[in-house]
Amino acid sequence: MPDIDPLYVIYGLAAISAILFAEAIYLLGFSTTSYRKKVNRRLALLNGNSDREDILIQLRRERGLTGSGELTLPFLSLNRLLLQSGMAGGITRLVLYALAAAVLAFGSVVVLRDSLVEATLAALACVSVAPVLVLRMLRARRQKRFGAQFADAIDIIVRSLRAGHPVPIAVTMVARELPDPVGTEFGIVADEITYGADLETAMRNLFDRVGQDDLPLFVTAVAIQGSTGGNLGEILENLSSVIRDRFKMRRKIKALASEGKMSAMLLSALPIAMFFIIQVVSPDFYGSVWKYDLTKLGLGGAALWMVTGNLLMFRMVNFKI
Repeated sequence: MPDIDPLYVIYGLAAISAILFAEAIYLLGFSTTSYRKKVNRRLALLNGNSDREDILIQLRRERGLTGSGELTLPFLSLNRLLLQSGMAGGITRLVLYALAAAVLAFGSVVVLRDSLVEATLAALACVSVAPVLVLRMLRARRQKRFGAQFADAIDIIVRSLRAGHPVPIAVTMVARELPDPVGTEFGIVADEITYGADLETAMRNLFDRVGQDDLPLFVTAVAIQGSTGGNLGEILENLSSVIRDRFKMRRKIKALASEGKMSAMLLSALPIAMFFIIQVVSPDFYGSVWKYDLTKLGLGGAALWMVTGNLLMFRMVNFKI
């Protein structure tokens, strides 16, 4: 066994001591942050600020709305997509991200391809197509998280109603107990009711901000109960059971369709991977025909055919429930 230099042992122990000391400082200084800051965005803003109306206006403006809750863009579909994606900063941040991506794409294509036409097309794609795709992805992810938490939110409302609380207080309890996105969204509902909106309008505004598939059932149940009366707690309890069953069914279908999705991914990645492998192993394999326009047209047609096949497979393994 080789001898170990005691100096290295001392260095190692000193490094371990420094790491443990830094961890102790972190646990003492940062792990004691308030519960309000850890739950959701609205409670973090309310920490140290008692003016709920200012917080409501700030949350609306972060989502691309006016202070009164109106849409800011004349393009309603884009504005609603931006709103439901949950992107903080609204249209200003989206435009800055799109311009930065366009500049980066333009410079990269100019350096790699030395073509102003291709660089301009890439920049236009980053400005027009890429933001919409990113927002749709963010919206789908946010709606998925909302759907996973929604049944728990309804259960909290049901327990609160059975304890004798009115609906606005029950909504406030959801905003206090659950994380984002449900916590902040129901907090906005509670604040809108506090500052003059009726319950039905606040609930419809919630659906406009989220757009999740299960929300219309909840909004309709609350609206009917507000106009005709009835046992809202029992209605929402049944609704919670339905939503949980739908959520389980979605997960089951996702598991059954996972094989088809993986096959589509592998079949799509295989020709691309083989193309790059051949380019690395034998650069002259395509070199003799790369200069002909027919080669580029053939590769473009193959890429278009592959995209068409992927879209068909995507439609086959995705079901609406």
